[in-house]
Amino acid sequence: MSLHFKRAARVCTFIALLSPMVIAQAQIGDMLKSQIGGSGGNDSSAGGLGSLGSLGGMSSVSSGSLGNVTGVVEFCIKNNYLGSGSGASSVKDQLMSKLSGQTQGSPTSDSGYTDGAKGLLDSNGGKQLDLSGGGLKAEATKQVCDKILSQAKSML
Repeated sequence: MSLHFKRAARVCTFIALLSPMVIAQAQIGDMLKSQIGGSGGNDSSAGGLGSLGSLGGMSSVSSGSLGNVTGVVEFCIKNNYLGSGSGASSVKDQLMSKLSGQTQGSPTSDSGYTDGAKGLLDSNGGKQLDLSGGGLKAEATKQVCDKILSQAKSML
């Protein structure tokens, strides 16, 4: 009888340890869904969020402008969300060049760029997602950065 009790106690302990992680993941999914614009996700240019897509029902993440994509890529590089082997620096440099041809003056004067460089992703629907933060949000930010880098490469 005590063997069954010990096993049951271990199982209960294991479940209790996993519960906060599941709740936190659900909260991140809800946060992303509410900040980007719901589960409909009309914009498909950046593809799904992988494992995060199922958490909040969000099917895609993308930026609404070249300037914002450039700024977000810079934010992701500065905060080490994109690895050195990703080619992100080269993509950012090419986007900066392209952006300077579209703006009068410095590309850094573009409001989308300045938002992105601060970690604010501007969606096509006019909503913003703040990518700064730590913990489980940092893991979500890494996945968002990967998707925005894919979008950036498609803009070259």
